[in-house]
Amino acid sequence: MIPSKEDRAARALDYFHQGYNCSQSVFAAFADVCGLTEETALKLSSPLGAGIGRMREVCGAFCGLSMLAGSLYGNSSPETGEKEKIFSLVQSLAASFKQEFGTLYCRELLGLSPERLAAETARPGERTAAYYASRPCERCIAFCARRAADLEAKARRHENTRPPLQGNRAL
Repeated sequence: MIPSKEDRAARALDYFHQGYNCSQSVFAAFADVCGLTEETALKLSSPLGAGIGRMREVCGAFCGLSMLAGSLYGNSSPETGEKEKIFSLVQSLAASFKQEFGTLYCRELLGLSPERLAAETARPGERTAAYYASRPCERCIAFCARRAADLEAKARRHENTRPPLQGNRAL
């Protein structure tokens, strides 16, 4: 049985509550769609959390969504037309994310001042109730997981579309 959109969002949030970063949480919730093991999906997406390497750049949840989009619709040819298709899809997803949250940038989503941003280190914060309550990450993760589920459903409706990584366990 194919998980529902809400099941996928719940799975992504469960990963986040286990301590995985935002990118891992979204992407690993769809490991099966990509033909990846959970471990591989977690490893591939691990550097993209907290705004890419905790640099507070592009939201990690959005990066996880973009990785799934690439798995389902990405180009494996250097042809410009193929690149344009995936770039257009990601730009559309970004517009949807920005409409919902106002920005794609982790630092802006978190409302970090320049001083606070300058003090950021690679060490993640301790996960506590206050941690979860003080940031929009859960909402961003659920939103991205729902958009990813929409992409999955669309791919399933098109017979000729299948994840390019399907069956490739060598990664």
